[in-house]
Amino acid sequence: MESNYNEFIFPALMLFCTGLIGALIKKNLVIIFMCIEMMLCASLLLGASFASQYASDDALVLGFFVIAIAACEIAVALAVIIQHYKLRACTNINCLDAERE
Repeated sequence: MESNYNEFIFPALMLFCTGLIGALIKKNLVIIFMCIEMMLCASLLLGASFASQYASDDALVLGFFVIAIAACEIAVALAVIIQHYKLRACTNINCLDAERE
């Protein structure tokens, strides 16, 4: 069964918009990083659908690097969040603003 990349544009767009809105609205650092991961998954979905449509492996290789970068980002971000929680006992963005003053 041949799939058309137009079928994947709307779900990827909805996934990206949900991640963007969540990253802009939420105050918890863990939730914000989860929303960023959701936006990366949306871009990966679009890249894989374009790769299957045009029979190109370039987008799939790019997708592999997106997954690797996302894993590294989450590892570093969680380490920073855990250290911040140990110091302040808070994962809210407002706690970060209080440190600047």
